Amino acid sequence: MTSIRGRTRRRATLAAGSLLLASLLTAAPAHAAPTRYEAENATISQGVIEANHLNYSGTGFVNTDNVVGSYVQWTATAADAGPAVLKIRYANGTAVDRPADITVNGFLVAGGVSFAGTGNWDTWATKTLAFTANAGANTVRVASTSVNGTANLDYIETEVEAASTDYQAESATLSQAAAATNHTGYTGTGFVDYTNVAGGYVEFTVSKLVAGTAKLTLRYANGTGADRPLDLAVNGNTAASDLSFPATANWDTWADQTISVSLPAGTSKVRATATGASGGPNLDRLRVASQSDSTAPTTPGQPSCANIADTALDLSWGASTDDTGVIAYDVYHDGNKLTSAAAPAVGTRLTGLSPNTEYRLSVFARDAAGNTSLSSAQAICTTLASSDAQAPTVPGTPAASGVTGTGATLSWGASTDNIGVTAYDVRIGTTVVKSVTGTPPATSAAVTGLACNTAYTLNVVARDAGGNVSAASPTVSFTTTACSGGVPSAIGTLSTGWTIPWGTWFMPDGQTALVTERDDKVTAGQFKVFKVTLAGARTQVGTVPNVVTTNGEGGLLGVAADPNWATNHFIYLMHTASEGNRIARMTYNGTSLSGYTVLVQGIAKNRYHNGGRLAFGPDGYLYATTGDAQTSNLAQDKNSLNGKVLRMRTDGTPAPGNPFGTLVYSYGHRNPQGLAWDSQGRLWEAEFGNSLYDELNLIKPGLNYGWPTCEGTCSVAGMENPKRQWSVDTASPSGIAIVRDTVYMAALRGERMWRIPLLSGESTGTPTAYYVGTYGRLRTVTKVPGADQLWLSTTNSDNNGGAANGSDTIFKITIS
Repeated sequence: MTSIRGRTRRRATLAAGSLLLASLLTAAPAHAAPTRYEAENATISQGVIEANHLNYSGTGFVNTDNVVGSYVQWTATAADAGPAVLKIRYANGTAVDRPADITVNGFLVAGGVSFAGTGNWDTWATKTLAFTANAGANTVRVASTSVNGTANLDYIETEVEAASTDYQAESATLSQAAAATNHTGYTGTGFVDYTNVAGGYVEFTVSKLVAGTAKLTLRYANGTGADRPLDLAVNGNTAASDLSFPATANWDTWADQTISVSLPAGTSKVRATATGASGGPNLDRLRVASQSDSTAPTTPGQPSCANIADTALDLSWGASTDDTGVIAYDVYHDGNKLTSAAAPAVGTRLTGLSPNTEYRLSVFARDAAGNTSLSSAQAICTTLASSDAQAPTVPGTPAASGVTGTGATLSWGASTDNIGVTAYDVRIGTTVVKSVTGTPPATSAAVTGLACNTAYTLNVVARDAGGNVSAASPTVSFTTTACSGGVPSAIGTLSTGWTIPWGTWFMPDGQTALVTERDDKVTAGQFKVFKVTLAGARTQVGTVPNVVTTNGEGGLLGVAADPNWATNHFIYLMHTASEGNRIARMTYNGTSLSGYTVLVQGIAKNRYHNGGRLAFGPDGYLYATTGDAQTSNLAQDKNSLNGKVLRMRTDGTPAPGNPFGTLVYSYGHRNPQGLAWDSQGRLWEAEFGNSLYDELNLIKPGLNYGWPTCEGTCSVAGMENPKRQWSVDTASPSGIAIVRDTVYMAALRGERMWRIPLLSGESTGTPTAYYVGTYGRLRTVTKVPGADQLWLSTTNSDNNGGAANGSDTIFKITIS
């Protein structure tokens, strides 16, 4: 021991024994205890609860039916988000494997997981998987992938890694070092004093629930003027050589030295060895923190189609790479997910497709932390015409009865087919408003969601399993009865020649509006802003710099003018840029745009799910919607700007009163796009669903709107249910506007405008649909200032619509 430390080795050594026991008793746990969820209390599809075998937990177990798709689904709660372990207890008394797909929050964690024989039905085994938990509720599903169903399922256990765990140095294994207490400011019951020789070490035994990157932080003091470096090794492998531990002014002053390492699941040895003759610094503790994986996988290679049939095809793609490993690939047709394939497979058979249909297929890679790659290039493939070329016969003439303000009951004569009719579609023109399925399907249907006091002409077609469609039946016409309250009474063309008009915002003078075009597909890099008068005259006022397309749903999106535009001439734009989505400000003098200032960055982008709406609220603050960028976990991460409604000052900083002190106003959104306020100042929002339900939500600060745990209404504590929901084929909403406390919602895939009255409290009236199939894909609906009128724009020139550039229109609607 050198005199510069002012201590004696004897006192330090005598202290070591008593310190060791005390520190072991106070050591922090590496993670929370596992939580068990019994299968008999879960949601069961095609299965039964039984107790006819031995050694199960709880009051029984679940025996699923021997079919593909039978499942057991649990809701598991986590106090915090982070790396987690899922354990599934099962029994399989046969020699036949019973594989299953394991999904968490609707996303594949592992596909085709083996549940092999356990010897007999009384012998249970455990399957262990890693996943990333959301804070709050997590939906865990085990679904069979073979005709044998799943194994018998007893329970699941979930366990989430602690954010960090402290290991006191005085409790570690020491060589040429000793525990001491003769300085102040340490944690635990002491610290470790290295002997002044090279080779002394402190070795910690640390525990990690889930393999991955960890941040190691050594708290130390060095009261000398010289560096006291250490070699750091993990399980005998060098992690850092001569890691610097510089002076800390005195022995009572402590500092941190941090490195990132890869740790396996289970226990590991972390050794800090002095490399100089002066020994190491005094060590207080080692903190092990799970380091969030924020690195997305690389973009998958170009997908291609093979073995194309009428209802199926093989899709393959180039493998993606990732710092922690790709776990799955998600396959999308435009913005809708078709399936997931577990890595390392780089191909899958897509089934259940429609004959003679073009599919625009993209692949996204995903890692265990939920990070999602950018989109692959698209594979554009068309399924074959059905081998069954015979269409069903024409259905009999339909008749209408029970006509009301919002619907009617239709009945028709049955169709026949050589292989059997599988469905009837009730249509307005060629747009389906109701489908009836069954074996055989019924020949009547209640058609709802129609507009009040409106004339309708409907027909019926029959479909068979081969995708053949009959000729249309004769038509039936009727007029719905009148309804109380304002309804659309007239629609006319305001302006034509548009290519994907996206954002519309009326200037504070109420005489003109600014309209953005998302992407000029003819002139690359042209992202235009137009001035449009109340009479429909349009003039380009400029382009927005730094905008890029995603060849999907990105580009130049929302626009809003400052409420004080007359004095500051500021407008605000949301757009996709090279690094992600941005909110920017420009100056607009009434005839041209100039200047460009970035206000908000750090909003992830992807081919789809970019949000994009901007709007000023009654409180004078700017609101923005952001999508989850196809990384669903971001929606539940309050530290992320994705999957949110944001609220900000006009300089891009958080508005006062925001619930988390950040830009985030509400969270748990998938792809929100519509924003509007009612007469009470309440904020309503429209949101794209995934494959089940689109939503109309009443937004309140700090609330969680459920995605990805919930899509539409669900019974999960702490998550808000929508006030209205629709199937994705009848809505896929974008913009909304409110006139006389009635919401008007533009629908893309549904090709209609929905009218939803707002009633007392937080309830909504029966939605009714206008212009069904008449004008195509409807994007943005905007109230005209000072008048009961709306502007309604189409998006038929986008990839989904497929119309030529310049085919889009802005309509003007009168509400009376």
